[in-house]
Amino acid sequence: MTVGSDVILDRMMTLHPKVIDLTLGRVERLLAVLGNPERAIPPVIHIAGTNGKGSTQAMIRAGLEAGGDKVHAYTSPHLARFHERIRLAGELISEPALAALLDECVTANGPDEITFFEITTCAAFLAFARTPADWTLLEVGLGGRLDATNVVEAPRLTIITPVSLDHQAFLGDTVAAIAGEKAGIIKRGVPVIVGPQTDDGLAVIEAKAARMGAPVLAFGQHWHAFEDRGRLVFQDENGLLDLPLPNLPGPHQIQNAGAAIAALRHLGRDEAACEAAVTRAFWPARMQRMRQGPLVDAAPQVELWLDGGHNPAGAEAVAATLARMPKRETHLICGMLNTKDVTGYMTPLARHVTQLYAVSIPGEKNTLPAEVTCDAARSAGIDAVTAPSVADALAAIAAKDPQARVLICGSLYLAGSVLRENG
Repeated sequence: MTVGSDVILDRMMTLHPKVIDLTLGRVERLLAVLGNPERAIPPVIHIAGTNGKGSTQAMIRAGLEAGGDKVHAYTSPHLARFHERIRLAGELISEPALAALLDECVTANGPDEITFFEITTCAAFLAFARTPADWTLLEVGLGGRLDATNVVEAPRLTIITPVSLDHQAFLGDTVAAIAGEKAGIIKRGVPVIVGPQTDDGLAVIEAKAARMGAPVLAFGQHWHAFEDRGRLVFQDENGLLDLPLPNLPGPHQIQNAGAAIAALRHLGRDEAACEAAVTRAFWPARMQRMRQGPLVDAAPQVELWLDGGHNPAGAEAVAATLARMPKRETHLICGMLNTKDVTGYMTPLARHVTQLYAVSIPGEKNTLPAEVTCDAARSAGIDAVTAPSVADALAAIAAKDPQARVLICGSLYLAGSVLRENG
């Protein structure tokens, strides 16, 4: 009987006592046993940053695929199913292929310690090496310098999206320190595209690039992206593009689109590819409008949205998006992890919200209890109550205000739970 991927993934969780333990030694050891597949994958675009990595990757993929290229993509965490992390030549990895790869990696690793992310990254490299494609898009899991994806010695291009405070326990407690970790993906002589940064973050990134002889293409210096009269205007040394606004909602997607277009232009892609990047990208749980499924059916007049942002910068992006929407009573259904800056997340949202329903994230051992999330919301000036579940919260909101706007938010893990429930 073939063992399913879920069973093997559960077994992988036991191979190392810590969920996060940043080092490259274990992943390099296993890759060597596997024959170093990371050296045989298609040309790599490596993406790091605090926010915007996934959206930027999705736009680059849309632009490359519009020109007929086959694209591998690696991202984390997944939302509904692990298979979302590995996309082979445009398609999500199949269950038989995933189960076989995971089993191969577990066998090759033997009894040695290795984290879940490290061993699953090795499986992705194996898949990418064995499936023909034109490009590999690698999204960093955490940080950059010691992230398991940072074993590729000579990527074609690196990208650093905006850096802000998150994962301070692992990356440092200042933006400059975190930027230093993200800048660890910069390789000797390889161009790096840099999204909008704080002054101290940019200084660290530019210093690392200078030491590595890596050409820098930085927002505000070498390329510009802004909204003008309902259009996206992009400008670099090759000229000006007048494009539609990104189909991914929110003003923060302008800068993500800018980084994606800068990458495509550097690779010699034409205006059609750049337009496809902003009009064809899809990235779930980033201000995603939910239009079908049981949750939608339960409250058909509610305008239902889902977002997985989980840090203060993510909340700022959500707040800016809400500010531009037509006026409507807005309720949040929020669940967060106990490792996050909850008050920092709540503060930007306070002025846009009528009420918040706090929930615990189902099946997540690191969930913040709903009561704690509720207290944090109140301390930020938001009227807040607890609810047993997302469905219960949605029912309560719809009973009071059938035509409300409801945003489910606070964590990618909550977003994943909602997508599974609504599937």
